[in-house]
Amino acid sequence: MTKRMLSMAAITVALSVGLAAQAIQRINPPGLSTPATYSHIVRAGKTLYIAGQVGADAQGTVVGPGMVAQLEQVLKNLEIALKSQGADYSHITRITIYTTDVDAIRAPDAAAIRAKYFGAHRPASTLVGVARLASLEYKVEIEATAVLP
Repeated sequence: MTKRMLSMAAITVALSVGLAAQAIQRINPPGLSTPATYSHIVRAGKTLYIAGQVGADAQGTVVGPGMVAQLEQVLKNLEIALKSQGADYSHITRITIYTTDVDAIRAPDAAAIRAKYFGAHRPASTLVGVARLASLEYKVEIEATAVLP
């Protein structure tokens, strides 16, 4: 084997070992509902994939019919998920917001709630208007990706 072939083989082995060392954990932290068909968090190494959080408490009760109350609960739920892994909003790299009312989620009162939680730590963000979410009562759902230090 040439030096180049040996180097490429060593890189391949190092990458394989590194990937194998990243065990995947599926986590449903206390304080959030207990889903039957998914996990709230999937952790792969230092990356957290957080399932879409909705405006319902740990018992599954929707907190109210309006965007503001539901958005506040969504962000509280996201905070619970983050804290369970030793993270906070500064670790979020990306969010996707799904909403049945784009105008309401872009309104100043909703923007103020979002700013309260994210502050200067603004993640990459996508906003998607949808006809409905998993429950007709839900107005907003936010999924996130976070990276631990």
